Amino acid sequence: MFDYTLFQWILFFYFYCFFGWCFESAYVSICQKKLINRGFMRGPFLPLYGSGAIMMLVVSKPFERYIPLVYLAGCIGATGLEYVTGVVMEALFAVRYWDYSHKRFNYKGHICLSSTLAWGALTVLVTRYIHPLVERLVLQIPDKLEHVLTLGISVVVSGDFVLSFKAALDLKDILYRLEKVNDEIAHLQKRMDVLLAVAGDEIQERKEVLIDLKDEFIEKKDEIVEKADELKDDVKDSLSELKLKMRLTQEYRERLFRFKDIHKLHLLRNNPLSSKRFKKVLDEIREHLNI
Repeated sequence: MFDYTLFQWILFFYFYCFFGWCFESAYVSICQKKLINRGFMRGPFLPLYGSGAIMMLVVSKPFERYIPLVYLAGCIGATGLEYVTGVVMEALFAVRYWDYSHKRFNYKGHICLSSTLAWGALTVLVTRYIHPLVERLVLQIPDKLEHVLTLGISVVVSGDFVLSFKAALDLKDILYRLEKVNDEIAHLQKRMDVLLAVAGDEIQERKEVLIDLKDEFIEKKDEIVEKADELKDDVKDSLSELKLKMRLTQEYRERLFRFKDIHKLHLLRNNPLSSKRFKKVLDEIREHLNI
């Protein structure tokens, strides 16, 4: 295996995290014709690429002299990593940070054939051409400087990751709350519609009875009118109560839309978050933030 120290492995990981961020952000920025800071974290690091590169180096080492086997090992290893990462992130955060459902030959949207083939090509590129240059650069760093760099970058990356992780969990909580609030608003609206419909029918029915009464039953007219007035008052009170609940619920919903945390804003604006369950809620958030 590679004769690297722990600090060198960590520096390799950070380099490929940065390399992946540059590649992904540049590609997406060109496609969308605007600057995009891609990734789960706010800083210029994509851990999936760092983990993928380390995995590529490890799985391809036994076949380093045989490019077809290096390619195949990269396809299998990186695709497996991408699938596991996608499943775990969706379980943790209730959304997907990438989704291949629209592509042919995909599996549950987490992986697809074109991505697998690209991972294989990237494995060959990294192991044969990129890593020898990176290796030469890292091995020339003095031990003390290497330790300082590793520890310094680790502090920055760890802080960024912790804040981003918390923001992703907070965003998950907001999605659940907005879903619940939307259901409550729909329920209140339905109750108001039913109340008005039922009350309207009953009042109309009593009016018809009143009209049909003969003069010999004139004394009952006052009783029916009184009951109709009581029904109107009950409807007004119930309707006022429902309107108050609706207003308070809508105000709470508006507060949930006030995204002030820069990490949550980063996650929403720079990543193609998707979710079957929360699609409507995500669309509402994006519309509110003009994303």
